[in-house]
Amino acid sequence: MKYRAQCILWSFAIIVADQLTKYEVSNRMFLGESIPVVGNVLHLTFLYNTGAAFSILRNQIWLLASLAIIASIALVYFYPRIIVFGNYMQWGATLLLGGTVGNLIDRLLYGSVIDFIDFRIWPVFNVADSAICIGATLVAFSLLRKKEYEEKDENA
Repeated sequence: MKYRAQCILWSFAIIVADQLTKYEVSNRMFLGESIPVVGNVLHLTFLYNTGAAFSILRNQIWLLASLAIIASIALVYFYPRIIVFGNYMQWGATLLLGGTVGNLIDRLLYGSVIDFIDFRIWPVFNVADSAICIGATLVAFSLLRKKEYEEKDENA
């Protein structure tokens, strides 16, 4: 139970950071406005994204919201089974949950996701998107390591 509580707390922290940054951007900037932060490398660019990553499934708000709800419930429900895979899986699931719920809140409130981090060589994204990408990478890494360990056990 201790690990589940930590997961929920860290996920909540990600949700709060995501929502606070989106709130600040949406209240201090005009839609479409772009402010250079670090030369021509990093800008704050206020946009709405009605799709998922790279704007795929554009305007499929209820589909994306439904998938986010299902994924969030699954992450919480299966968390006791997830933690046996180790820290990478645990942190991956935690980041995935926080990021998924952060973007879900936007979809339910606004019908789109607020994006604002703009490196100019990549689509504009937000804190929740970062958590989802890092979380998915950690989960994939954990699964690859598990397979690697299983193969070593078979060969031993």
